[in-house]
Amino acid sequence: MLEDLKHPLIQAPMAGVSTPALAAAVCEAGGLGFVALGALDATGARAAIEQTRALTGRPFGVNLFCHAPARRDHLREGRWLARLAPEFARHGATPPEALHEIYQSFRVNEAMLALLLDARPAFVSFHFGLPNPQQIAALRDTGARLLATATSEAEGQAILDAGLDGIVAQGWQAGGHRGIFDPDAPDERLETLPLLGRLRPLGLPLIAAGGIMTREDARAATRAGAVAVQCGTAFLRAPEAANPAAHREALSSGRTVMTRAISGRAARCVENLFTAIDGEEAPDYPVAYDAGKALNAAALAQGETGYGAFWAGTGAAQAVARPAAETVAAISP
Repeated sequence: MLEDLKHPLIQAPMAGVSTPALAAAVCEAGGLGFVALGALDATGARAAIEQTRALTGRPFGVNLFCHAPARRDHLREGRWLARLAPEFARHGATPPEALHEIYQSFRVNEAMLALLLDARPAFVSFHFGLPNPQQIAALRDTGARLLATATSEAEGQAILDAGLDGIVAQGWQAGGHRGIFDPDAPDERLETLPLLGRLRPLGLPLIAAGGIMTREDARAATRAGAVAVQCGTAFLRAPEAANPAAHREALSSGRTVMTRAISGRAARCVENLFTAIDGEEAPDYPVAYDAGKALNAAALAQGETGYGAFWAGTGAAQAVARPAAETVAAISP
């Protein structure tokens, strides 16, 4: 179905930032929009899918998080809250007494699987790993095309072995959460084009993600073997996106870093007060994210935006404020 796209450009799911309006606009422009379900429960996911279908009759995709469920360590969580306490105190607040696993992994979310079997989206993609074989088989029976993120050749091989239809090759430049299967494993930090070179011998269709901000970037990726490109940061100034004004304004600096401090998993973010905190001792994702969201809320109540999860790739300063359809037309190879 990717070969049927007018423009071989995919809008990255971007949980918390993308919207049904953004996905639909990309689809209507001839690309492939994605709806992020990783931070939603089954009820919220159904609503997002229905809203998207009300806006476009074209095929679109949904994205799910397949992280290992958090290893709860209450001593470590307590130490992390103590580490953040001075940051809370700056804004007249105290850390929460306890943390929670705020996002359920798709691997153990039977309600989400049941929803997808009923809703039957055209594409389903996975981040942070793979579902279990029974989930993959059930989704395949719906006719959906299945994709997953890889940051290395080994992850690409796992995707091939699982019988999926394509690989999203996430280079080191990409904004947001690193899709690495094991967040504690060594990371080669391969950029997009070298990663495509590593994955090409596997024979699966490749989608290039990370650093795709211009048509030249997209063409370089297709020359390196990608059948399509996936863009996230390029849509962060689109009116259809949900990120706040402070996030959009922060893109102009172009300075991004990988951090674990906000969520407990490596993610590329615009430099701010939160990224200045050493996150190596943060508890597992998404437990740490519960603390991160609480700190950001406390700061925002005092007018401070510097603790936001301003996810963005290395091309952040190149993001253009324009409707999503115009970005599709401008970048498509």
